[in-house]
Amino acid sequence: MLGLLLMAGGLVGFLPILGFWMFPLGVALVISDFPPLRRRLEVWLNETRRRYHMDMLKSEREHRDAA
Repeated sequence: MLGLLLMAGGLVGFLPILGFWMFPLGVALVISDFPPLRRRLEVWLNETRRRYHMDMLKSEREHRDAA
């Protein structure tokens, strides 16, 4: 239910309090309710975390080497 509300709020993201960030969060919550799609969401989140973490490590090394 919360996922559907977030998706609806994301559709009117141009309003001051609501935002377009609500739609993807709502989709993620709705997907987490369906077991076949939950695994795909977990794989995607893990890949995103790994990629983001590796980018952060790389930028820290470059910053440290430049100093």
